[in-house]
Amino acid sequence: MSSDLRQALEANDLFAKKSLGQHFLLDLNLTGKIARLAGIQSGETVLEVGPGPGGLTQTLLESPAAQVIVIEKDARFVAHLKEFFKSYGDRLIVIEGDALAMDEASLLRKYEAKGAARLISNLPYNVGTPLLVKWLKAGDWRGPMCLMFQAEVAERICARPGQGAYGRLTVLTAARCNARLAMAVPRLAFVPPPRVESAVVVLENHDHPYADLAALEHVTAQAFGQRRKMLRASLKGLGDCEALLAQAHIDPTARPETVPPEAFFALAKAWRGVAL
Repeated sequence: MSSDLRQALEANDLFAKKSLGQHFLLDLNLTGKIARLAGIQSGETVLEVGPGPGGLTQTLLESPAAQVIVIEKDARFVAHLKEFFKSYGDRLIVIEGDALAMDEASLLRKYEAKGAARLISNLPYNVGTPLLVKWLKAGDWRGPMCLMFQAEVAERICARPGQGAYGRLTVLTAARCNARLAMAVPRLAFVPPPRVESAVVVLENHDHPYADLAALEHVTAQAFGQRRKMLRASLKGLGDCEALLAQAHIDPTARPETVPPEAFFALAKAWRGVAL
C-alpha cells in the first residue's frame, strides 16, 4: 500500500465495516496484477464496484482507461475517494449508491462513456453472486469482466461438468461468458483478513451468447434445487419433463451436475416453447 494512502486512512479513521462485507485490498503489487489481467485498453471506461479506500482504484487510474467510474455504498469512502484522487480530475467519477440497484446503462450514458464498460472489482462477498447474475443479464453497455470473489464462488463460476462445484451459477455464466480462474489471492492480502481465501475470475463475452437467461434461470433452479436426484425427478415442476428432456437430448436418469451447459440451453429453449 502506498504510504500516502495509508496515512489518509489512519488520519480519517477509515476502518472496514463488517456489515458491508468490507475487506480492503491495499497491496499495489496485487492490484497491479489484477489490472493487467483485466486487459484494460486505451480509451475504455472502467466500472468498479466497492472501491473502499481505493487500492484498486489507484491502479485503474494509472491504466490507459479514459475514465474510471466507481460505485461506493459507504459514504465515508465516497468523500475519501473524491479528496484523495482529486488530482485525476474528471477521469475519476465517484457515485454513491447500491450497485445492486444501479442502472449502469443510464449512468454510462450520463457520463458519455464510449463503447462497452469493462467491469473490474474486488466485490464485497455478500453481493458478489447477485451482482454477477445481474451483469450476466446486461445489455451492450457491459464489456469483459475481471472480478474477485470468495474462492468457493470463483470455483463455482468456472467449474466443469462432473466437478463438485459445478452448478447453477456455472451454467448461467457459461450462457454469456467464457470464464477462467486467473489468480488466487490469499486471505492475508486483505485488511482486515477475511476467514476465507479469494480468487480473481476473468470473464470474456461469447460471440454467440444464449439469450434467454430468464428461462435458463427457471430451468436450472428446478434442476439444481434437488441436485442429488435424477433430472426426471427434479424437473417435474416443468410439466412433461420427460418430453422436454427428450427434445433437449438429455438422459432423464442423468443428475444435473453431469449435464453440460449447452444441454441446459437446449432444455431452457424447449421449456420456453411449451411455456409460451
